[in-house]
Amino acid sequence: MADPLVPAGAEPPALSPRALRDAFGAFATGVTVVTAVRPDGEPVGVTANSFASVSLAPPLVLWSLANTSPSMAAFALGAPFAINILADGQRDLAMHFARSGKDKFDVDAAWRMNPEPPRLHGARARLDCRVHALHAGGDHTIIVGEVLAVARSTASPLLFADGKFGRYTLDAGAPAVNHWSGLHGEWI
Repeated sequence: MADPLVPAGAEPPALSPRALRDAFGAFATGVTVVTAVRPDGEPVGVTANSFASVSLAPPLVLWSLANTSPSMAAFALGAPFAINILADGQRDLAMHFARSGKDKFDVDAAWRMNPEPPRLHGARARLDCRVHALHAGGDHTIIVGEVLAVARSTASPLLFADGKFGRYTLDAGAPAVNHWSGLHGEWI
């Protein structure tokens, strides 16, 4: 059977970092900012779209961080962190935390007396977690977090695909799918 993504008679494109990045970008994702506190007491925040749910029992999520990130020290086993799922309209916030460097937060003395992963106002949802496991994943570390608490708003999600931010549009005619209940072996 012919590959519909490769014209007849043509060779598949070579696997280059750009081609791989473009293929990864074909998968639309939500956008998160993961916040934590480094051992030296400085808050960190990184934009990540590598977020995924793992398990309901125990409640686990995962995301990945570049091994070269200066924020890596904040994610030792047992360390608290928060996943802030961004809402539509928070593109500037996503870009702010996507840049490298320090001074991403303006924290006050009260926060410094009791540092915790910073909360991002207006996020669609927040998952308070602690690092459950760390796994090597090439040039990234896969961080598995145990979810301790959640908060959610009704805001629309911010999406990312093909290197661009976008909006989610609900298919008004489609019924809701509740794949968490009544599975009875129907989903793998």
